[in-house]
This record gives sequence, structure tokens and C-alpha cells, in this order.
Amino acid sequence: MKSKQILLSSPHMSGNEQKYIDEAFETNWIAPLGPNVNHFETELARYSGTVGASVTSSGTAAIHLALTTLGVKKGDTVFCSTFTFIASANPAVYLGAEVVFIDSELDSWNMSPEALERALVAAKKVNRLPKAIIVVNLYGQSAKMDELCVIADAYGVPIVEDAAESLGAEYKGKKSGSIGKIGIYSFNGNKIITTSGGGAMVSNDEELLIKSRFLATQAKDAAPHYEHSQIGYNYRMSNILAGVGRAQLAILDERVQQRRTVFERYTAELESLEGLHFMPELADTKSNRWLTTMLINPAVIKTNPFDVMVEMNEQGIETRALWKPLHLQPVFKHTAFYAHRPNEMPISEALFTTGICLPSGSNMTEDDQYRVIDALKKVLNKQPATVKAV
Repeated sequence: MKSKQILLSSPHMSGNEQKYIDEAFETNWIAPLGPNVNHFETELARYSGTVGASVTSSGTAAIHLALTTLGVKKGDTVFCSTFTFIASANPAVYLGAEVVFIDSELDSWNMSPEALERALVAAKKVNRLPKAIIVVNLYGQSAKMDELCVIADAYGVPIVEDAAESLGAEYKGKKSGSIGKIGIYSFNGNKIITTSGGGAMVSNDEELLIKSRFLATQAKDAAPHYEHSQIGYNYRMSNILAGVGRAQLAILDERVQQRRTVFERYTAELESLEGLHFMPELADTKSNRWLTTMLINPAVIKTNPFDVMVEMNEQGIETRALWKPLHLQPVFKHTAFYAHRPNEMPISEALFTTGICLPSGSNMTEDDQYRVIDALKKVLNKQPATVKAV
């Protein structure tokens, strides 16, 4: 009998989503906007510790709105983490801006303060400071926000904190996404909580939030007829999906703990194996461990993540490579890039070529996880399969 497939990160419902969906149907609030949207924004702002939230059709839409409200336009420059999904950078391109990519550092795998400062020094010399800096909190781990904010503030450049993967994580007592000028969340189907598709922009600047909601609803001016003095977008979240989000948000802290438990079980079983290194957690931070990620040292273990993925997939276990740095993507081949340290191999490239993501869903059973662990040990040829204590 064929074993069931173990997915990387599948949706995990709370059981209360249908209540809010039914309310939307019973009150006929089916179209975008409605009570669930209003409540979801209020509840999300309260959770994140920000003044307000603007929920959107996707995390990408939220980044697009964030950059637009900050005044990014054609001919401007936007700095962005290179080690991330392409959706972090695409909205800058939509607006006609030039993207400059910034390397990672090893303590968090996120944006390097060293590289950022060198990029800003170079930009100031030619009077081309960026309009915004997109800092990504990768795989649930916050970047070095204190250092990055000090550097950005010195040059007067706002930070968009892309917390699409780190909702529920904490940085020195603050919720991930609440530290930059604008924070971004994603509720895609594979995220720690989901609305099937959706995102949000949070901020302590009420004017930016008001402007984002205005732009997200086709920029309709206050008039007794359809009046438009600006170009807008159809980016607002529907009342039905916001209802799903409300039920999901209520159990977010539980989901964070479940993902952290998954990570702890992996490390307990695997970290003693020579040649494996798990994603670190900065001091005074709490990663949501959205995905458990690790590096395979090819000098010790004679394989690579891509071969491991093939073998694990043959056993019905979904794994994934780490993000390919955006400065290596064909579509960005002519884009400027600042490495962590000049004349050294970029950290992001080293991570990409040696890293792998393991199944990390909060709805994985313990047996599912031990199946992954055993399969991985066999693939790596490190030691006999684990016999779990009963």
C-alpha cells in the first residue's frame, strides 16, 4: 500500500472558519469589504501591535501598495533582500523602479547590515538613494532589524518589513512586521495561517493605511458618482476570506508553538549528525519556524540538496530548495547586487546551494515527522533508522 504524501506546509484549519463564512452568506456580505474585513483589520493590528492594518488580495498586492504609498515611481530605486521569493521585488518593477539586491548574513540568513551600508554609501555618492528598502524576514526568522533600522534612518530611507513568512514571530519583544515603516503579511495557502489567498499591510502611520485602502479600492474619490483623480487597484480582501482569516488569527500563537515543536523534534533527531546545520535563531528573537530549514555540508556529506529532494520525493515526501537569490534569476541578470563582503562568495549563494526545506506543517502527525526523519537519515547514509520509543 502506497504511503500518503507528506507535504511541505499544507493549510491547517481551526474548525471555526465556517462560522464566519456562514455569517457572510446569511448577511449577504459576499463582495469585497464588509464586517469581517473591518474586524480582521482591527484584530490583526491589535495582534501586531500597530495602529492599523489594511487587508489585501495577496501579500504581493500589499507590497505594491506599500511602495506606492511611499511614493515609489518610475526611475526611482528600491533596495531589496536578494535571498527571498521573487514576489518581494516584483512590485518595485511594476512601478518602474530599479531594484538593487542586498546579500544575506549568516546569523539570521537575512539582509546583511554591512552590505546595506555599503550600498547606501555608494548610492549617496551618485545622489541615487533608494525610495524604500525591502527587508525580508525569511522562513520565520527576523532580520537584524535594530542594525538595519539605524542604518536606514541615517540616510532617511523607510523600511518595508516583508514579514510574509514570519507572522507570529517576535523580535526583542515586538511582533515581526511591526518594526519597519510598513509591515507586510501573507495568508497564502502554505503560510502559518491562511485565507487561501490574501495579505495585509500594517503600519503605525495612519495616513499611509488610509491611502492604501483608497488605492486598493480603485482610488474612488468622495463624490456622488464615480470620480477618479488617481490610478487605483482592485486589491481589497473579500469579506468571506477575511472571515477565514479571523478564525485563523485566533489560533496563530498555537500554530507558532506547533511549528516550533516540529523544528525541535527535527533538531533533537538530526543535529548530532555531522555536516547538518539548522537555521539559527537570533538572540532575543522568536522565530515562528514556518519552515524547518537546514544546510548540508558537501565536504562532510557527499550529496547536495537537489539530489536529496529527488530521493525524498520518490518516497512521497515533499522537500524544497532554499530560495534562489534574486540577483541570480535570469529576469534580474543586469541588476546591481551588494555581497555581504566584497571579493567573497555571497552568503545567499552559499545558502542556496547547500540548503533544503523539510516538511513543517502544524498538522503533521508525530508519525509523519518520524517518517521524514527516517527517510532523510537513509538518504544521507548516516545511521540506521530511528526506532521511536512507545
